[in-house]
Amino acid sequence: MLFQGAVRSTSRLTLPRALGLTTSRRFGTSSAVSFQRSSLILNNEDNKKEADKNKWQQQTIANEFIEAVLYGSKKTKEEDNMTHSKTLARGKYVHELQKHKVKPDKVQEYIQLVTTYLPQIANEPLNELHLCGSWEVVIGELDTFVHIWEYKGYPGHHNTQARLAQDPVYQEFLKQLRPLLVSRENNVMLEFSFWQTSPPMVTDGIYELRKYSLKPGRLLEWETEWRKGLECRRQFCEPVGAWFSQLGQLHTTYHMWTYPDLQTRKTTREDAWNVDGWAETVYKTVRLVDHMSSYILRPLSHSPLR
Repeated sequence: MLFQGAVRSTSRLTLPRALGLTTSRRFGTSSAVSFQRSSLILNNEDNKKEADKNKWQQQTIANEFIEAVLYGSKKTKEEDNMTHSKTLARGKYVHELQKHKVKPDKVQEYIQLVTTYLPQIANEPLNELHLCGSWEVVIGELDTFVHIWEYKGYPGHHNTQARLAQDPVYQEFLKQLRPLLVSRENNVMLEFSFWQTSPPMVTDGIYELRKYSLKPGRLLEWETEWRKGLECRRQFCEPVGAWFSQLGQLHTTYHMWTYPDLQTRKTTREDAWNVDGWAETVYKTVRLVDHMSSYILRPLSHSPLR
């Protein structure tokens, strides 16, 4: 009897198990664990995606920074494409800067030759150009001469060069010129819109040609700052002209000034430092430059600017 009661008691105790209640609780626990595991997996995947996204963004920023350092920012390059030929330049004329390095013992012969022929080339009505000026370098690259020509746009340059190639007078000039030279080079330039090239004038002074080799992609920034600074310099002297290269030595700007003498040049430049804005212009533009040069020029007798 005791044994049978124990059996019945045990049966009552295990009845819930027989009915599957314990199994139900186990199933509920297993579902919760599975849900937690799924949540952890989803969270890990989300965290991984977020980490990958942040890594990609950081890499993109790093790449853009390196590209900006080497080649200029995308924004600046987009502005360059839109503005260099449309905004920075006047667009009406194309200028050519010619530099002739002459053999030291041929300097006088060279001066006589260009004084004879260059005015003829400039005054020929069929040539779509005129001569801005001809100068000898007296401080800087000695035995060197600089000539700046102004063409009526690229069509004028093309038409003139095509005509000169068939012109016997010009061909004779080249025949006599070449034996006198050590080297020669030229650059095609556009003038800045805010700095029109001076018309012919006689000052009986000296000229200074300044050359700035800019870091690639910095022309627009240089123009923006220099435009402001020019107003400081205008208070003391008028500029002759300013250009930026299009063909030849790229990323290069030139500007020219005239002074009565070197002492006046010195005091003029010193006075500019006392004007608000000039020091800031120098500070902001000098960091954009890789190399700069200054040449003191003496005009030749036939030069329209002299």
